[in-house]
Amino acid sequence: MSRKRAREETMLNSTSYSNIQNGEDASCSREDSPVYPSICKEAPFSDDPEALAERNACDYNIRITLKMAKSGKAPRKIRVYADGIYDLFHQGHARQLLQAKNIFPNVYLIVGVCNDQLTHSKKGRTVMTDVERYDAVRHCRYVDEVVRNAPWELDDEFLIKHKIDFVAHDDIPYMTDDSTDVYAALKAKGMFVATQRTEGVSTSDIVARIVKDYDIYVRRNLARGYSAKELNVSFLNEKKFRLQNKFDDLKDKGKRVMENIGEKRMDMISKWEEKSRDFIDAFLLLFGREGRLSTIWNESKGRLMQALSPPASPKRDGSPNGSNSSNNDEDQTSPPPKKTGRFEYSQSNYYLSDDYSDDEEENLHSK
Repeated sequence: MSRKRAREETMLNSTSYSNIQNGEDASCSREDSPVYPSICKEAPFSDDPEALAERNACDYNIRITLKMAKSGKAPRKIRVYADGIYDLFHQGHARQLLQAKNIFPNVYLIVGVCNDQLTHSKKGRTVMTDVERYDAVRHCRYVDEVVRNAPWELDDEFLIKHKIDFVAHDDIPYMTDDSTDVYAALKAKGMFVATQRTEGVSTSDIVARIVKDYDIYVRRNLARGYSAKELNVSFLNEKKFRLQNKFDDLKDKGKRVMENIGEKRMDMISKWEEKSRDFIDAFLLLFGREGRLSTIWNESKGRLMQALSPPASPKRDGSPNGSNSSNNDEDQTSPPPKKTGRFEYSQSNYYLSDDYSDDEEENLHSK
């Protein structure tokens, strides 16, 4: 085969598979899927034409023993049946079906699901309805066929009708009304194969978690638009839960703000280091010893001192303290002449002084 032809066939297969995934050929059978035949579409119900055709093609007259099934030399597909409630379908259910599918080579897995009426009478109320549980199981990739309204106990009529070779279930005894194991007859016939339970998960565990965290789930559903009536919550509890949701929203917003601050912390530090230098320089320029404020203060202080202490009046020229006289002039300048008296008595030395005041003259006249 040439490289060109091989490449064309590969592209053709890829194109056809992508068309199947996009829903362009949703009517294809599970076996026609080029890559993943088990997930081309959901498993059929036991009364669908595809399941009926598979059952009619099976030659149930050929009995398959446990030894033959384990050897992988069975002449036809081995029809294995697994049953259960499958409420809140979880990974424990999926792993049980995975074990049943791979317990022998070439297994056709049939899964029986009990209806609500039977389940509620035997085990109690379920979270999911029977229709929801049927649909959940048929979308598991390991399931080839789903039996609705499955019986609690398996009789020969049911085994023959569905041409069941083996029944797969965990080995824990399930008691009937007369305290006998449901699978006791199948174990005696060699038609029972045991699977392992997944520890740590079950429908009861999930329900217990919901009951334990009841307030949290009620608050979540109220926040998502469910009414208090739909959740069977009283008026006061509704207000309490809505108030708690408001507080949680505020806490989440604060947490997000702190996380954003934490992410931007390094950027803030680096930017602060850059800005701090400019801030210090500006501070010193303004408040330093030779800064602007110091200069303004000194100038203002000088003007204030001049305003509070005005200069002395100017001196006359030639005065002892005058600014125009020199030291030599001060030494050579004589004091001003004395006043000459108006009257002189040469014969008498009554007046010891050469001058007198006007008051003294008046006194003389009065005498």
